[in-house]
Amino acid sequence: MDNLLTIVVPCYNEEEVLPETVKELGAILQQLIQAEKIDSNSKLLFVNDGSRDHTWKLIQEFSSKHEYVTGLKFTRNYGHQNALLAGMSVAVKHADMIITIDADLQDDVNAIPKMVDAYLAGNDVVYGVRNSRKTDTVFKRRTALGYYALMKKLGVNLVPDSADYRLLSKRATEALLQYQERNLFLRGMVPLIGFKSTKVYYPRKERFAGESKYPLGKMLHFALDGITSFSIAPIHVILGMGIIIVLVSIILMIYTIYEKVMGNVVSGWSSLMISIWLLGGIQLISLSIIGEYVGKVFTEVKHRPRFNIEEENFSKSFNKKKEL
Repeated sequence: MDNLLTIVVPCYNEEEVLPETVKELGAILQQLIQAEKIDSNSKLLFVNDGSRDHTWKLIQEFSSKHEYVTGLKFTRNYGHQNALLAGMSVAVKHADMIITIDADLQDDVNAIPKMVDAYLAGNDVVYGVRNSRKTDTVFKRRTALGYYALMKKLGVNLVPDSADYRLLSKRATEALLQYQERNLFLRGMVPLIGFKSTKVYYPRKERFAGESKYPLGKMLHFALDGITSFSIAPIHVILGMGIIIVLVSIILMIYTIYEKVMGNVVSGWSSLMISIWLLGGIQLISLSIIGEYVGKVFTEVKHRPRFNIEEENFSKSFNKKKEL
């Protein structure tokens, strides 16, 4: 059988949830193997993203107990998106299909068999899409909907209510890995590769254990990355504001000259100060937005590695089988 599946799981300080994650994903893997839908040599690949707790130690322990559990360790924390990419980079050498899922078990693992069925039906990309946001706070629900609407207006092709829970075929993964940018936003990159795709819907659950690795600050930074990595619309907005301000200034200049000629000039300290503060604020915002793009260019042109791998036993697990 050639349908070898690798499930890539990024981990950052996940010692509390990891035993249950291994248990649930392992059960799904065995279920699919018994149904002869995937190869018996299919694996779980846990990517330790510079965890400060005992996550890597647990991964090693589970690897020694279960043949299907493998691990990859970063030299330091490189971030969730890089962890996903690293796992796919290693897994694609052997796997025919790759599923990415977070370790917190909020994404329903029971959707995995449906993803595999969709792959066997001829789809190269299968998006996991939540069918509701009942587990989210009102604030998070509204901001998420607003963000998707904004991205759509900016021309960024996102799959609404889809995070990084998806299946990619071998050729889809290889195509994705050809994208060399350092400022990663995989949710926007995957739709760009094309290939036949479909969606699998599932209910999103509460986090099984531990704390969220995406507090408000990180979520805002991630959202900004998505906008500035895929659209130059904010630059166009700045241009539009500049033109409007110039037009308003011309109108005010004409009005001021008219008032002077008519002898109605009154000392306007308040209006002057308001104008200075308004223009100063707009200039600072504009420079910040432009600086964000310049910063991304600065990061890209250095061509530094997106991650460094200290240790991995995924490839070794296949080499051992060959030796046997």
